[in-house]
Amino acid sequence: MPRDLPTPLRWPLDLGRRLVDLLGPTGGAARQSMVALVLNSTTSFIAGATLGSLTGTLEALPGLLVMVPAAIGLRGNIFGTLGNRLSTSIHTGTFRVSFRRESVMGQNVLAATVLTFVLSLGLAVVARVVAAGFGVENTISVLDLALISVAGGLLASVVLLGATLLLSVGAVRRGWDLDNLVAPSTATLGDVITIPSLFLATWLIGRGSVSTVLAWVMVALTVAVFVGTLRSRLAELRRIVWESLPVLSAAVVLSTLAGVAVQKQLSIFAALPALLVLEPAFVSSAGALGGILSSRVSTNLHLGLVEPTLRPGREVRRDASVVALLGLPVFLFNGVGAHYVALALGEASPGLGWMVACSLIGGAAAVAFVIGLAYYGTIAAWSADLDPDTYGIPVVTASVDFVGAVALIVVILALGIT
Repeated sequence: MPRDLPTPLRWPLDLGRRLVDLLGPTGGAARQSMVALVLNSTTSFIAGATLGSLTGTLEALPGLLVMVPAAIGLRGNIFGTLGNRLSTSIHTGTFRVSFRRESVMGQNVLAATVLTFVLSLGLAVVARVVAAGFGVENTISVLDLALISVAGGLLASVVLLGATLLLSVGAVRRGWDLDNLVAPSTATLGDVITIPSLFLATWLIGRGSVSTVLAWVMVALTVAVFVGTLRSRLAELRRIVWESLPVLSAAVVLSTLAGVAVQKQLSIFAALPALLVLEPAFVSSAGALGGILSSRVSTNLHLGLVEPTLRPGREVRRDASVVALLGLPVFLFNGVGAHYVALALGEASPGLGWMVACSLIGGAAAVAFVIGLAYYGTIAAWSADLDPDTYGIPVVTASVDFVGAVALIVVILALGIT
């Protein structure tokens, strides 16, 4: 960049260079990230529209909505961290395309499968306890929630596992930067696949003894998978599972609280379904932006390019400032898109201006929160000698599930949209 340009002219060029640096080292890599973010928001509208169309099911099965945000977040967390670990192995030269149990890829796939079983069952228990504790009336039984959670979780995970592995292979063969793709992509698929999968799983309940037997089979299978992992000779598999369980369990609890927040305001969302269309895109975008920052910090820590200091270094501050600026068009797109998707479906909306205001004001708060959490959560894991790839994205996405949902609801109420 010429040094003799006036400062007002240098600033836009410098900002553009920083944006490209954040999203990828080349124009092609930057386009990959932008496409992933836009796709994330667009497909989240599908998830929101699906959620809006299932208000009858949600009202008929009290407690199910409490579980939905956590179920969506859990898919993204498990497979986002899977992609993060594979990304780091690609950057450090240890990744090989191999499905052998003892390979890096094979043990990571097994770990993702084990975590899907164990945490889906745990989610059902947490959802039942939290729903009862916060006064959600007539909540369905823990066995029904377990059947829906485990069966629906396995169905969604098959798709997400395939997509994550395809991205990893593509990253190796085509030179993609997986850090810039995995967080938005897993968030995207987690939104789109999880809700229909849970809905399909609801068909298994209410069938008398058949449902009870199926639920107990899922519980027994989960226990068997977990015990088998504890006895496994695969050290990397055991390490990933043991390191992942605490943070992912905490993530489940936080995301379940987000479900309670939405459940408590179900009357507003049911009256104005456009807001329910917006909600998944809103929290998913904040999580994806934080996930990009967290992934980059994690990779740079492994490569020695970032120091885990209390005051973020120049590289991190640059990336964080661009993430904040990138949030503006993303949340503007979310507000406009959710409004018109709702209108196309014949659903009520508070109006384009109100939708944009909700998205931008709530988004500003959510992004400010997620930037701080992405950095400090990642360096805290690093300083505690834990793998930041395993801890970064779950901490960000689970926290933003709750904080994002609350921020959106607070903005809706503050603006008087009822």
